[in-house]
Amino acid sequence: MSQYALVTDIGGTNARFALFNLVTNELSAITKILISKEDILLTLIKNYLQAQSVKIEIACIAIACPIDDADTVTMTNNNLSFSRRELIEELKLKKLEVINDFTAVSTSIPRLSPQDLVKIGGDEPNLNYPIAIYGAGTGLGVSHLIKVNQHWVSLSGEGGHTELPMINEEEDRILVQLRKKFGRVSAERFLSGNGIINIYQALQQINHQPLTDITPDIIVNKALTNSCDLCLQTLNYFCTFMGRFGGNLALTLNTQGGVYIAGGIVPRFIDFFKASPFRSAFEYKGRMSTLVKKIPVYVITHEDPGLFGAGVYLQNSLLNID
Repeated sequence: MSQYALVTDIGGTNARFALFNLVTNELSAITKILISKEDILLTLIKNYLQAQSVKIEIACIAIACPIDDADTVTMTNNNLSFSRRELIEELKLKKLEVINDFTAVSTSIPRLSPQDLVKIGGDEPNLNYPIAIYGAGTGLGVSHLIKVNQHWVSLSGEGGHTELPMINEEEDRILVQLRKKFGRVSAERFLSGNGIINIYQALQQINHQPLTDITPDIIVNKALTNSCDLCLQTLNYFCTFMGRFGGNLALTLNTQGGVYIAGGIVPRFIDFFKASPFRSAFEYKGRMSTLVKKIPVYVITHEDPGLFGAGVYLQNSLLNID
């Protein structure tokens, strides 16, 4: 069997492909592409492998959607779907693993180095307790790690589609505006790229301003340069809601092993994030505040934790078989 495996990290906006060396645990030939509505995953994979001039026999597809035993896998935030059976037959695979993208991210965490992390408050982790992982990008991914017989096991889920509670009248007004637009408002409607726009436009409506077309990047950049009060207010709300959601995850499984933030958004403004209301919102848990204050939070700065985690997941799977 080849020492190289194909690993992917398929998000709502971008698809990443790489070769994972099962001997050295290293990624190579990392390629990132923007997904279009017409894209077919099998074609994307074939094009990638042809460009690398390599033959692979095993692969791990990490993808942003719920994973079950069905042959067809369909994404949540775009039109991409594929058949497991077709991938195996067309690529002549001996082994294919299909996992949630945040299962991949969580699997990477025990292998990350200190240089791949930035700590945001809390004490040292107690690794006898579970770990929580979440991250905002095109959507809001969530996963947990628990230790079973000294091995970390990933618990996948769709926690990004739960509701996010508001705790004061100002926040209630934002929720009211989003409820007019979406009906039921999930946490992902706040904590994602589109979530940043949703918060900004809700504030425009609250302030009786006309709605403007804007991108998350523009909002973030104007907030960081302090050139737009509404953008600054938006990013502070985003950080606050990230803290509240992370604190909820910490309480759910008492994650004294730590809370890890992945995704493509927060690493872009870590200094702002550190100084934001994030940590105070994370710890604001009433009678449980003392417990949550101890729990460390880490921002993952590794460039490709999903790809790396997909490789580790595949390697662990092969070891279990052997």
